Amino acid sequence: MTGLIVDFGGVLTTNVFDSFRAFCEAEGLDPDAVKRTFRDNPDALAELRRLERGELEVPEFERRFAPHLGIAEPEGLVERLFAGVRADERMVEAVRRARAAGVRTGLISNSWGGTTYDRVAVDGLFDAVVISGEVGLHKPQPEIFELGAERIGVPPAECVFVDDLRENCAGAEAVGMTAILHRGADGTLPRLERLLGLELR
Repeated sequence: MTGLIVDFGGVLTTNVFDSFRAFCEAEGLDPDAVKRTFRDNPDALAELRRLERGELEVPEFERRFAPHLGIAEPEGLVERLFAGVRADERMVEAVRRARAAGVRTGLISNSWGGTTYDRVAVDGLFDAVVISGEVGLHKPQPEIFELGAERIGVPPAECVFVDDLRENCAGAEAVGMTAILHRGADGTLPRLERLLGLELR
């Protein structure tokens, strides 16, 4: 494998759903309210997809999404949802080492325009970045994985893709990538080392 493409939230950072749970507890909601809303409420998920494709600005998304959670104060909702997210230094360092060894590296993130990644030192980490809100596509659409491979200059069949969501891994596999469902650095790093033929720790 000569290409490594990773997700951002939940791969280069701590678990996003842990942050969602902390948000729910702080807001007096059931701890799984956010996760359940995305899973079981098609209208709420549709609003998220519109944000991810760049069809909604963050303030409009917050106004539309807050009622699905029963939140009275929508302003700053996105920031509150992700307040608990921190860098996973082991995963960041693994990507850095892979790139230094000659592997082409990329990021594919379901994020919106203007998203900042200041919680993670991403400078010099990637040969190319694909942000869903900037390209009008979102994971798990196959086109976004093809675009990521194209931008790093590596055929999909030569790419390893790492994501914390099963459906996104399936989307990557559909275009020929080898996908790793991320459940923490302890499980992901040994598999990456075998696939890339490198020592990343």
